[in-house]
Amino acid sequence: MSGGLYGVATHRTYQRAGFGAAVRRGSRPAIVVVDLTRGFTEDSYPSGADLSEVVAATSRLVEAARPADVPVIFTAIAYTEAEASGDAVAWLRKAPGLRTLVEGSEAVAIDPRLPMRPGHDLLVVKKGASAFFGTSLAATLTGLGRDTVVVCGATTSGCVRATVVDAVQSGFPVLVPRACVGDRAEGPADAALFDIQAKYGDVITLEDAVGYIGSVPAPAAPDAARRPHRRGEST
Repeated sequence: MSGGLYGVATHRTYQRAGFGAAVRRGSRPAIVVVDLTRGFTEDSYPSGADLSEVVAATSRLVEAARPADVPVIFTAIAYTEAEASGDAVAWLRKAPGLRTLVEGSEAVAIDPRLPMRPGHDLLVVKKGASAFFGTSLAATLTGLGRDTVVVCGATTSGCVRATVVDAVQSGFPVLVPRACVGDRAEGPADAALFDIQAKYGDVITLEDAVGYIGSVPAPAAPDAARRPHRRGEST
């Protein structure tokens, strides 16, 4: 850990408390792209900011994952009309700007600049900050046999941090490529990354993330013995 953000005294306090150890990196990672929807990546939306650089960095990481068949799971916050206009979701009373994230609207569409593959990449729709809360994400990662989660997305201080905390609490080591997460303001983002690095996961460079994903063995070709036997073939 570096003491650059809050000073040497804070660094020493965290070091003495035993925070900041490196996480174990498994050999079967998954990438979770949190809420890189138009309502968050475009500053024309009240809830958004210009996250073009984050989208570009995340796209690079996703493309690096394809040869090794590393799963990429996208998430989106989306509310029904009744939820968006009513009082059933307590979070919307605190953050009314999110009421624009209505199911079927352009605001909840995955940013078209991302290389999402419809029909191949999974999409998790959520109502809260964490991609794990109230969703099947933990079960999906377990079902896919994943042992590490690489978290990208927005916002760093909100849904990304909440997802990271729940990921490690669900038993998954977490990596966060700094270039692949973004926020509306620098201060909250820096504070969240400091906290993640101290307690929950490793904040790493994009190059490190790409290298790690690229080191995952490519899936083996189907065994000839598993091919359907056709009439006329010898056994």
